[in-house]
Amino acid sequence: MSTQRRDVLRAAGAAGALALAGCLGTQVEGSSSDEQGSQSQSASIGDGELVLATTTSTYDTGLLDALNPVFEKQYDATVKTLPQGTGAAIQTAANGDADVILVHARGAEDEFLKAGHGVNRRDVMYNDFVVVGPADDPAGISGMESATEAFATIAETESLFVSRGDDSGTNKKELNVWAEAGIDPSGQWYQAVGKGMGDTLVQADQSGGYTLSDRGTYLATKDNISLEIHVQGPLEGGPEILKNPYGVIPVNPAKHEDTNYQLAMAYAGFLTSPQGQELIANYEANGSQLFFPNALSEDPGFDEYVPQDS
Repeated sequence: MSTQRRDVLRAAGAAGALALAGCLGTQVEGSSSDEQGSQSQSASIGDGELVLATTTSTYDTGLLDALNPVFEKQYDATVKTLPQGTGAAIQTAANGDADVILVHARGAEDEFLKAGHGVNRRDVMYNDFVVVGPADDPAGISGMESATEAFATIAETESLFVSRGDDSGTNKKELNVWAEAGIDPSGQWYQAVGKGMGDTLVQADQSGGYTLSDRGTYLATKDNISLEIHVQGPLEGGPEILKNPYGVIPVNPAKHEDTNYQLAMAYAGFLTSPQGQELIANYEANGSQLFFPNALSEDPGFDEYVPQDS
């Protein structure tokens, strides 16, 4: 991917203060009230283009359509979105071809941080994963309280399972569940399609197979498919292994000096601000809330900023 690179380190102090003012709605010290009023309407940072590498679920659900235009208007910016699997999004940023990532695979995020590619990680929101499949449920897993038991039963009955197979956050979670079940999935019953969540749901529906989906994308697309939820995630009392947290990470300007760090930090601040969190909480599809904000807390956890087990 060719991404227009820029020099954003000039006037870092002033731009950084402006970004903070934009995120928090506060006045930059020394600015007039007229200047403050104009900043509250539009605050241009860097060269005005932010490259966001993100998981397909934030794109397929339409969530970014509710978030990015608000951010763009406030900061006189353009967000160039690269919807990929989480693994590909993280690699894009590690190559210096994105300014910020919004992804959902904490283990991979931690490796990204430990390698020095990202800084200032923040929790943003969560939902959960669900195991979906055809209404007639050929494997007989409906209502199971254990995701690993459901996966084991699918394997034992050799019922068709459609895997994203794309190193996405969902694919990583699926492989984790197989590992916890003690199964290395293979054979004609297991099909890795290398596609995003929406396309994988459609393919599973057309072929009569099961798949693992984040709840948000399933709810956003369920009117177009006949798949049903057979194993719930923790939002509906299911196993904790199916929890699905999302984090935002600006790319490290010390590692990738051309990154638009100030605008990336402003975006992280926007997503985790009361305004951004309210937009996330209020976003619905088919009458259901898709994501649950978790950036704001009276007692924030230090572990959201640093790799786990550090």
